[in-house]
This record gives sequence, C-alpha cells and structure tokens, in this order.
Amino acid sequence: MFRSPVARQAVKALNINTRPAAVTAASRPAVANTFFRGLSSTAPRANDEAEKAKKDPLLSATTKAPEGTIDAEGRFARVDESLQIEYPDDEHMPRSPVVQGRGGMHFKRTLAQFSLENKVTLVTGGARGLGLVMAQSIVASGSDLAIVDLNKAEAEEQAQKLVEQFRKENPGLEQMPNVTAHYADVADPTSVNEAISEVIAKHGKIDNLVTSAGFTENFDAISYPHDRLQKLWGVNVDGTYLFATGVAKHLMERKVPGSIVMIGSMSGAIVNVPQPQAPYNAAKAAVRQLAASFAVEWAGHDIRVNCISPGYMLTALTRKILDENPELRDKWISLIPVGKMGTPEDLMGPVTFLLSDAAKYITGADIRVDGGYTLT
Repeated sequence: MFRSPVARQAVKALNINTRPAAVTAASRPAVANTFFRGLSSTAPRANDEAEKAKKDPLLSATTKAPEGTIDAEGRFARVDESLQIEYPDDEHMPRSPVVQGRGGMHFKRTLAQFSLENKVTLVTGGARGLGLVMAQSIVASGSDLAIVDLNKAEAEEQAQKLVEQFRKENPGLEQMPNVTAHYADVADPTSVNEAISEVIAKHGKIDNLVTSAGFTENFDAISYPHDRLQKLWGVNVDGTYLFATGVAKHLMERKVPGSIVMIGSMSGAIVNVPQPQAPYNAAKAAVRQLAASFAVEWAGHDIRVNCISPGYMLTALTRKILDENPELRDKWISLIPVGKMGTPEDLMGPVTFLLSDAAKYITGADIRVDGGYTLT
C-alpha cells in the first residue's frame, strides 16, 4: 500500500528515535589505529559458463555450441562471404518460356473491376523472368502491351509468342491484343525517353506501367566491383525512377488516371542469407521508398503507385543458380514458412489486381509475395 506523506514522515521520525545511540569516540575499545566496518557478503559467482548455465534456466536452455565448431548458433542467420554469384551476360542467360494454359477463356465468375480492357501497359524487363509472366497476365486481362527490354530481339520473339498463346487459348476471338517490343537501356535517360515516345507512337497512349527490369549479384560488400555496383543501382533504381517519372509525366499531360507497379523485393526489408548482396538489398529498399514517395506526390493527379516485393521465385535464372549451387535451395526453403519457393505465376494475380480498378483506393502499398519469409 502507498502511504500518505504525513504517514511517511511519522514512520521516518519513529525510526530515527528508536535507533541505537551512536558510538562515541570515548566508548570505542582502546585499540590504536584500528578501523571497524560492518560485515557484508555477496553470493559467490559461478566459476565458468557451465556453472552459470546450471544455475540459470534460461542459459541452460541454450543450444550454444563450443567455440570454433561448425554448428555454431546463429550460423543460418549469417552471410557466407565466400559465395559469389555474378549476373550472367545475355549469351548465357537462360530463356523464359511463355506460361501455358493460364490466360484463356474461362467461365468462373470474377469482378469486372479486375479487367484491364482498353488499357495500354508498359512492362520493363518484360522479355524474360518475372516480367514476362506478369506481361502475360496483363494481356490475358485485356490490356495491350509494350514490352521494353535491353534485348530487343528476345522481346520481339516473346511478343509474338504471347499473341500466339492468347490466340490458342481464345479460339474464335477476332480482336487480338496489340503486343509490341521496344529497346531501352533503363539506366540511360535518353534511351528511356525514346522508348516511351516510341510506345506512345505505336499505341497512342500509356495507361499503366510495371517496372520489372532489375537484377542481383552476390559479392561480399568489400569485394564488390565498383563498376558492377553502379550498373546494378543504375538498372534497379535509376531505371525504376526514370520510367516512373516519364510515364507519370505523360499521364499528367493527358490529365488521366494511371497505375504504376514497381517490382521490389523482400530484400528491401530484410537481409538475405547466406548470400551476401548488400547493394541489391539497398537498391530494392530504394524502390519500395520510391513507390511510397511517388504515391503521395502524385495522388492529386489520380496516379496510383504501388510495390510488389517477391520472395524467392523459381525463374529460369534462379533454377540455373540452384543447379550450380544446390546447397542454397535447402537453406532458402528452411527459412520460408510455407516450405517452398514461389513461381513466377504467383505474381500474375497481384500485378493484375494493383493495375486494375479493383485496387483504385490502394496506393503506396507494398505487397510481399514471399511465402511468409519476412514474418519470421
């Protein structure tokens, strides 16, 4: 119980009055130069870590391994600086197949707001990987498409395959989607502006944008070649910035609403292990923040900007990396709550949703498609 101030003062006075009288110099024993002090004691400390663990149930519950052993605690949460994975050049880049049987006619009822009909969508990095699969979902949802890629020949080939697949899955449909291919070095402002102008010339307008161009490499931070670091940031960050601002300017000039989806990564929110990739993680964090900042800045123009942050996805390139580094697969999957890696098709729904009117009140969001990786 709490005592009142008056009660506390009374107790204090009582304690003072009942203390033994102070020992005076005259009443001390006649021992010359003797110093007296009250006795004190402390609990003896454990002599070693094992002794501490026996007395502390929390310490004894640890699985800490002896110093120097391989199975040290925390090893699955550390990077392996010896692991290096360099992004392959075009000649050694695995090809991405068009998804089969995913976007044709169907008879299940869905909301009309998910339709992208009468829209033109530009997808950067759309010739392969995640960009290609998302581009296919966009076409299947009714939008015309402009694939922009550094490899124009591959973009042209994939554009043709997308139309062929759409025709195969929609027999009897007279109007085919208009799918075009365009070149751009996304890190070069001049190249970006030329690509946007070319898309507008071919399609008459741009309504939506998906910035999927990007890549990662694995070097420890100290050893990362500076020229490659600049290239990585140029593609992932500058490319996203340049295309987003270019398309936003076009939408503002037309005074029409639009939707921009930036492809980030769960790496923008966590640190991947065991592969070291600090520059990529920082680049994807920048993409996520760009989406949030643009969402606020352009909200008054009715331009929505959102981010999708995929986790580990089994693209053709990821399969190649895992074939060459088989131990990575088990380490990655051990950290994913759903117990498996994602596939590019897992992004088809989220990107269509964010581009469509079904998400017309959503802006600045970051949708993580990672199997729960970032939750643990």
